[in-house]
Amino acid sequence: MILENHLHLIASAANLSSAVKSFKMYTARHIIDLLEARGAKVLLRQLRALKLRHKTESEYQLWEEGSKPKQIASDAMMLQKLEYMHNNPVKRGYVDEPVHWRYSSARNYAGKPGLVEVITDWR
Repeated sequence: MILENHLHLIASAANLSSAVKSFKMYTARHIIDLLEARGAKVLLRQLRALKLRHKTESEYQLWEEGSKPKQIASDAMMLQKLEYMHNNPVKRGYVDEPVHWRYSSARNYAGKPGLVEVITDWR
């Protein structure tokens, strides 16, 4: 689920830490390239100001360092996480129903087409 300033995802990988790092590197590179191509100077200036001093290999800081992984240990916990994610844009007042948020897997779980392929049969 993607919002304007953060995202939530449920993922599985042999090395999840490495997969998240690769995801963040890939998306940051493409987003920054897009901002540069479109001449988004104000946003680029903000991302440059957010860069941590010890990050000498990059000019901008798009993603916050680290992640906050939680192991999903039961079906009940999975349902709780999905409900939290899907209701995030509703709580923020962006939409009235979770399925109305285009960037949410709530659409997939409701049998509607989503923007990203989602595996809804996790059991």
